[in-house]
Amino acid sequence: MAVNLPLELPELHPVAGVRIATAAAGIKYPDRTDLVAFELAKGAQCAAIFTRNAFCAAPVTVAREHLATATPRLLLVNSGNANAGTGEQGYHDALNSCAWLADAVGCSAHEVLPFSTGVIGEPLPMGKIKTAMPLLANAFGADNWHAAAYGIMTTDTLPKGVSRQLAVGGERVTITGIAKGSGMICPNMATMLAYVATDANIAPALLQQLLQQAADRSFNCISVDGDTSTNDACVLVATGEAMASVIDDEQSGAYQQFCEALTEVCIALAQAIIRDGEGATKFITIDVEGGASEADCRQVAYTVAHSPLVKTAFFASDPNWGRILAAVGRADIETLNVERVAIYLDDVCIVRDGGRAEEYREAAGEAVMRQEEITVRIVLGDEPHYAQLWSCDFSYDYVRINAEYRS
Repeated sequence: MAVNLPLELPELHPVAGVRIATAAAGIKYPDRTDLVAFELAKGAQCAAIFTRNAFCAAPVTVAREHLATATPRLLLVNSGNANAGTGEQGYHDALNSCAWLADAVGCSAHEVLPFSTGVIGEPLPMGKIKTAMPLLANAFGADNWHAAAYGIMTTDTLPKGVSRQLAVGGERVTITGIAKGSGMICPNMATMLAYVATDANIAPALLQQLLQQAADRSFNCISVDGDTSTNDACVLVATGEAMASVIDDEQSGAYQQFCEALTEVCIALAQAIIRDGEGATKFITIDVEGGASEADCRQVAYTVAHSPLVKTAFFASDPNWGRILAAVGRADIETLNVERVAIYLDDVCIVRDGGRAEEYREAAGEAVMRQEEITVRIVLGDEPHYAQLWSCDFSYDYVRINAEYRS
């Protein structure tokens, strides 16, 4: 059960210059939408961030190569199969998928970026994909964002999408994005796919920077289970069709305004992934402040978020504060002074001066732990640095979902 995630997607505004098609190829399940294509208008710019996993999937390799040699006209996504750990055959399968869609639409294969998500280590069912390509090529429309959000899902229980409209320089700009992800979620991307498009006119030199800034405050601040996937990718498309002027100065008000709106969209998508974490029953915000650096604060937050003992305590609604204290203590930072550490569950102080807070009462901790949304606040000292991370608990269902994943 997703934690306070709406059952229905909000309105997802079309983005001028982007059309979307979906099809059911039967890659893993019959009659389920599992192919999604984004068609980008000529002149649209594209930026992307990919997984850091050394065993990156074949489509990640191909997408990187194509992005370096051509301006993308199409994004092709399949769910149900990751095409990862598939060696040379997987690489050629990714190339062939691009070629088939390119032939059906009428562009170069190098103008197609492929993406896959699903089971690792199994070959793509290329016959099914090839058969579905003409259906996909004839299904493009501007209003297919909802269908696409469903089409990229794997173990997700709900689709994830968000849309914002704002005025930039007197012109209305739209930002719409969808994402998938539920397990194998860890910072430095997550096991996720995210596609965000805007009709803002952004200089190509700034697009990658904008995406990285937004990702560092969103998709790189989430963790379900500490596992980083082979297929992670986040794409930002800017068509430029809503603005006559170009956002080309990172010091300008227009840049800052757009950056904040883009980050807001990415945070909403990232938090939706955590709310729909595999088997999640709690949404946990981890705030760490007062560290010697932001990196130290992040390291402490990650260590707490990744701890199975902490995560199972949250599932049990057990205020076992010693588990949080122990996780903070084993964070690999040189500047930790345990005598200065304070830890809070919401506003309830559980640790101060190196041990249990004198005023702490178990009943107060239990009341917080029974909530569906909890903030863990960790104060390391009085330095001005801060980090925030979003995570969830470990439940029985997390084990069941992953034990049955291939069955």
